[in-house]
Amino acid sequence: MAFEMERVVAVDWSGDKGPGQRKKIWAGVWTAAGGGVRLESGRTREELVGWLVELGKETPRMVVGVDFCFSYPAWFLEEHGAGTAPEFWEIVVEHGERWLGKECEDARFWGRMGSRRTGKKPAEFCGERGHRMLRRADEACKVQAKIVDPEQAAKVKGIAPKSPFQIGGAGAVGTGTLRGIPMLERLHGAGFRVWPFDAPGLVGKAPKPLLVEIYPRLLTGEVKKSNEGARREYLKARVVADAAYKRLGKEVLDKARGSEDAFDALVSVMMMVERRASFLQLRQARDRVTLLEGAVWGAGE
Repeated sequence: MAFEMERVVAVDWSGDKGPGQRKKIWAGVWTAAGGGVRLESGRTREELVGWLVELGKETPRMVVGVDFCFSYPAWFLEEHGAGTAPEFWEIVVEHGERWLGKECEDARFWGRMGSRRTGKKPAEFCGERGHRMLRRADEACKVQAKIVDPEQAAKVKGIAPKSPFQIGGAGAVGTGTLRGIPMLERLHGAGFRVWPFDAPGLVGKAPKPLLVEIYPRLLTGEVKKSNEGARREYLKARVVADAAYKRLGKEVLDKARGSEDAFDALVSVMMMVERRASFLQLRQARDRVTLLEGAVWGAGE
């Protein structure tokens, strides 16, 4: 019997602590039965996790892409005594909110003003030590985007990956990561396989839903997503050139035009659906660094 993907979900995540997360968290959902795509918002992180668990029971041959870092640089895990990524997730559950707090004295979590820490990048991550603030997966994203030096990165509008240690400032991913990893642990505990730490379980008699880390900027390319006019032009061009986009309903396109978060969720799920056969090629990582730090789907190909 040929493999058939039942569902693909792309989540545009948010580390917002308040009610704003209902507006900022978007999910693009493709279902094989009917082949339609929809865009949804209105859930908190907790509600999103519960929803994904139920979807996984309904359609276990499902892949979910989420845009926060699934781990940290290997040296940081080792510093905290974690031998595996799941062990580190437990540490984040215990300490993540403290690392985000104003009273945290660990200057490596940087970018947020109004605390004991400076909002500037710490010296530990400057100059020839700058690589320490990124995972190997983040470096792979830079290669994929053809970014080879900091000056070039500044010119490539928002495509350069950010460090999970950056918890404030434009494009920061640290807050979303520290509030995402506990959700990752819960989904893992509910039976989701998490790539590349686990072997995918999409095929076989007892399939399991799969979680992968995505980086929407690699999927959208260089477009000024914060500008509604730019989003409109991008989607207009895709509708003209791509049969899959032509089949999208007006409501879905209107949501993506009107919200950067919805735009990311839509473009990400469309790319994941287009390349869904690639999920069958994924394998559990074997090298120590990747097993600690994780990998980004589509990077380094």
